[in-house]
Amino acid sequence: MKIQQVAEKTGLTTKTIRFYEQKGLITPPHRADNGYRDYRAQHVSELQMIRRARLVGFTLEESADLLALSRDPSLRSADVKARAETKLVEIDEKIAELAAMKTTLQALTQACPGNGDAQCPIIEALRGDSELGSIGLTESQCCKASAK
Repeated sequence: MKIQQVAEKTGLTTKTIRFYEQKGLITPPHRADNGYRDYRAQHVSELQMIRRARLVGFTLEESADLLALSRDPSLRSADVKARAETKLVEIDEKIAELAAMKTTLQALTQACPGNGDAQCPIIEALRGDSELGSIGLTESQCCKASAK
């Protein structure tokens, strides 16, 4: 099947499919005499797995590792589960960081009158001109996300 058909079946763009092929994530498709790629059901399956792994939060590298595991005849579900549990912990950490950001931003917007004055509590807090602790953001929270 041609790349456009694969794109329709997988929900990926042709550019993404070529990128995944270039990176060696999928099995190389057969090339016809005219140079066109000839994809099989196996390619659709591999691409769907990568796409779905990405949708639940796995990085491209992690998705490639999962695809490699799926091809391994000695696959142990415990290995896959361990990776998924690790990803869950990472997602929980990101959710906590986002919740802290939201709380801080809500406090900042509530402190700002939003009028025509030049003085803005949001700008003052972001510059460090006001006490960060009073808006619920400590230095360790603010720098934790960027240190990762």
